[in-house]
Amino acid sequence: MAHLHTCGFAGLGGAAFSAMVLAGAAASLPGCAALLSTVAGASTRDPERLAADASPEARRVLDRAFDGIDPAERVDHHCHLVGLGAGGTGCFVNARMLSWSRPVHRLKFLVYRHAGGIRDDAQADAQYLDRLVRLARAAGGRYLGFAFDEHIDAAGRSVAEKTEFHVPDAYSIDVARRHPDLFVPVASVHPYRADAVERLERARAAGVRVVKWLPNAMGIDPADPRCIPFLDAAARLGITIVSHSGCEKAVHAEEDQKLGNPLRMRAALERGVRVVLAHCASLGDDEDLDAPGRPKVPSIDLFLRMMDEPRWNGLLFGDLSAVAQSNRARALPKLLARSDLHDRFIDGSDYPLPAINVVFRLATLVEVGVLDPRDMPPLREIYDHNPILFDFALKRSLRLRRKDGSETRFPARCFTAHPSIPL
Repeated sequence: MAHLHTCGFAGLGGAAFSAMVLAGAAASLPGCAALLSTVAGASTRDPERLAADASPEARRVLDRAFDGIDPAERVDHHCHLVGLGAGGTGCFVNARMLSWSRPVHRLKFLVYRHAGGIRDDAQADAQYLDRLVRLARAAGGRYLGFAFDEHIDAAGRSVAEKTEFHVPDAYSIDVARRHPDLFVPVASVHPYRADAVERLERARAAGVRVVKWLPNAMGIDPADPRCIPFLDAAARLGITIVSHSGCEKAVHAEEDQKLGNPLRMRAALERGVRVVLAHCASLGDDEDLDAPGRPKVPSIDLFLRMMDEPRWNGLLFGDLSAVAQSNRARALPKLLARSDLHDRFIDGSDYPLPAINVVFRLATLVEVGVLDPRDMPPLREIYDHNPILFDFALKRSLRLRRKDGSETRFPARCFTAHPSIPL
């Protein structure tokens, strides 16, 4: 497990990953397998064995993580369902992920496949879900299982070449019906669709209260007037929109990174829609739409500006998914320091990303000053059993030391259901 704290990672679309991918593509098949074992899927022990096998140090970290939290009441607000359509799920991934003619995309797919516990593409959807169910049951709590809509153009047509993967609303709803103790259904409806409002109403009738957007990848401009009918329907139906904010690296989105600007979600808030800005815009820079000349500033600063606007109190929230990954570590002191906003932060794992161990470099968190180096070995031990539980325990281990000697941590209330966000 040394790679969990020694490897850096710039994001699954970054130069570091591309270099590893190309090296793997040029290697023999055993070489590719070794690469995948290094990058992803390095959790080697049964998640069910952690309770019996944990060292005293790991138990200490877990006890601290669950201090004030009933494991049954923990909520993971950001968890991805994925698949290839095996078994008639309706899921799919872009064809470029399935061919060696695009080696970077192919290796990227294999990393996700390996991390998700998929061994046979013909059973991919069931194997991914089975692995997720095992991890979730061992970690405790409930999980918002995301659907994921296609990229839709301005005319309301799906764009296959820009759709990296798709998970239908019906699949998320079906998973939640089969595992009601574990999963909460989440729809994903592109507002440019001609039948967007009808899709949203059908989802709400099926019990859905949350919709997932990733504007950078789906081609959604949240500030576009074409979104207004959908936003009005979301407000009327009491729907929460969980929208990616800041730069996107896990899914191909380079042409549309500007759509992740958190300020563009003001349009939803102005229509009375409850909004969760995923990742607290903790990666990248965006145009300051409020400033003359629109200079680029850290996206997290725009997120914090929005959170500071009194009129959005009760409507605007941030989710902590992915914030402990090494490429976002520099944003953590700002988030930890804002204890006045912690009541409006909720947690999510962004699974399967925690199972891609190279996205975490614990030494970076120590360097930034938000992790005690003594916590590194027990956290790696927890990771080796359960990446989802590791992600939770890591966030509960983060702390910011103030000049007066006190410490600020993300409080227990960030990791349970929020009373203002109906599920």
